Amino acid sequence: MYNEHFGLSQPPFKITPNTAFFFPGGNRGPILDALVYAITQGEGIVKVTGEVGSGKTMLCRMLESHLPDTVETIYLANPSVSPGEILHAIAFDLHLVLPQDAGRLQVMQLLQEYLLQRHAEGRQVVLFVEEAQATPIATLEEIRLLSNLETHHHKLLQIVLFGQPELDEALAEPNIRQLKERITHSFRLDPLNAGDIRAYLNFRMRQAGYKGPDLFSVGAVREIARASLGLTRRINIIADKALLAAYTEKTHEVSPRHVFAAARDAEFIDIVPRRLWGMGLGALGLLALGVGIGMAVSSWRHVDSSKPLPAATVAIAPTTAPTTAVTKAVSTDLVQARLDASEQWLASSQPEAISIHIQLLGAADTKRLENYLQELGKVVDIEQVFVYRTKAGGKSAFSVIYGRYPDRAQANAALEHLPAKLRAQRPYLRTVQGMRAEIGAKPNH
Repeated sequence: MYNEHFGLSQPPFKITPNTAFFFPGGNRGPILDALVYAITQGEGIVKVTGEVGSGKTMLCRMLESHLPDTVETIYLANPSVSPGEILHAIAFDLHLVLPQDAGRLQVMQLLQEYLLQRHAEGRQVVLFVEEAQATPIATLEEIRLLSNLETHHHKLLQIVLFGQPELDEALAEPNIRQLKERITHSFRLDPLNAGDIRAYLNFRMRQAGYKGPDLFSVGAVREIARASLGLTRRINIIADKALLAAYTEKTHEVSPRHVFAAARDAEFIDIVPRRLWGMGLGALGLLALGVGIGMAVSSWRHVDSSKPLPAATVAIAPTTAPTTAVTKAVSTDLVQARLDASEQWLASSQPEAISIHIQLLGAADTKRLENYLQELGKVVDIEQVFVYRTKAGGKSAFSVIYGRYPDRAQANAALEHLPAKLRAQRPYLRTVQGMRAEIGAKPNH
């Protein structure tokens, strides 16, 4: 929307990780170099922690792109699975062909054979585990056992755990101390300070094609630092909305007033200094339409950034727009219908029945879940989509799964034929037994 006004070739503050916008300041560059070294030197298990929105996923993507071609990567985006399922998830990512009803020992043997073959070819294999703090302790222990696969001189599998600070708390438990002792390097992504934030804003603006003088005033940078707590995801959200605020006023400087309006719209107002409450209120009315449209676009980015939303969908997406009773009813009916159907299916199915996990969404954003379900209904049978409440990183979340299959062979066949949009989300198989254990559900039979 504001790209032409500021002379940009692309949006500078999208929250979707884009390695072209990787900022090496704030110690990110040195950590990336250290991670590349640790993996190529075969340093076993490595841990990276940081607060929500500190840039762990971006760092993971950069690491993957900076490793030599001789390094093969396995990527687990949501490892909140049972110990019995984690090996199958890894085997699936490696495209291993498993016998029907393959047990744990058989899968472990196949993994070892695969890793030995790669080692003989002079290749390395590294496992990236994102959101590791959400991994059950027993599953972390299963991952630790994978680090035992080795030759006389080399580890066959390198492991990098990316997680929130809660991961350190989990690793402090006595029953997981063997994993902690295997960690050879630990890195922490600290929040950016005010100086780093100024450099970060200017860097991303230049990467997006901006060629003029610094857009963000000293005061604006200071208020972004306060409202964002130095977390890059928050910085991106506030900076994007602040640019939109400046655009609506046809100015080429982002001031503290614009940041205040952006922080309030992003619901970060609780940590903005109270003295700013007297500023920017006149701009809020002017911003209502523009920021609302910006939020609609942002909402779609969460669902699918590969194509724009149809206009009719954009019209109902802004959270700042009034919601009619009809819209509320549709949202409630769609989400609740899938929750009810899922509860019934999980309670009545056999423990070995299998479904395909396709997405994990925060439970605080029901609107996003509704949008996601609506989009799913365009590419798959919505009656085969199920949703259940779970926990991720200690916070409430929704797990979205697809399909009902009696065994792993049929589930794997269905997984291979999922639409490309869903396969891009790295889906994996879940058993009913594992899902029940995750949510504490009781079978009715």
